Amino acid sequence: MISLRTAARRRTSAAVAATLLLAACTPADHRGQGGDPTGPPPKSPSPTPSASVDPIADCPASGVRIRSTGGDAAMGLRALGLELVNCGDRPYRLNGYPVLWVLNEEREPIILRVVNGAGDITSGFDQPPQQLTLQKGERAVATVLWRNLVTDSTVRATAGAYLRVAPSAGQPSEDVDPDGPIDVGNTGRIGVSAWRTAPL
Repeated sequence: MISLRTAARRRTSAAVAATLLLAACTPADHRGQGGDPTGPPPKSPSPTPSASVDPIADCPASGVRIRSTGGDAAMGLRALGLELVNCGDRPYRLNGYPVLWVLNEEREPIILRVVNGAGDITSGFDQPPQQLTLQKGERAVATVLWRNLVTDSTVRATAGAYLRVAPSAGQPSEDVDPDGPIDVGNTGRIGVSAWRTAPL
């Protein structure tokens, strides 16, 4: 029969073993792939993706809401639509590219090179940025692109689980539903088009 003291010792030993096991787990190593020059991702004010949130009814302090419009995959090329809505009371100016961070299951950043214009990934998304002024309720869109491609069996393939997006450098970011894994293989890069006015 096990005494209470012995049972307590066993529970403590199990807890210590579990802690050591978790401490040994680290994100995948992707050195040599080139990093995102925008630095570490800011903490997102909301831990859940914003795809199902009404952008006008639940407007963040920044005055804009970013969400995904769904993904598309064909022949290894992935495309994810982004939509930015001016839900504030003032005009919102944009001129450039969304800033992206790809995160793993533990919400730690994955080291990837972000290609503005996506020219290294595919053609047709390299239009230069234009100055946009969005009035309340108006929208801008962009496209995130990557290839699920493995070209080197010695380099571990990468798949992100979460996507964090800011309208531009230095602006507040939001978690956006990536509509599936961001499976970049071992390409080490992800592309994004410039913001443009949403079609009517």
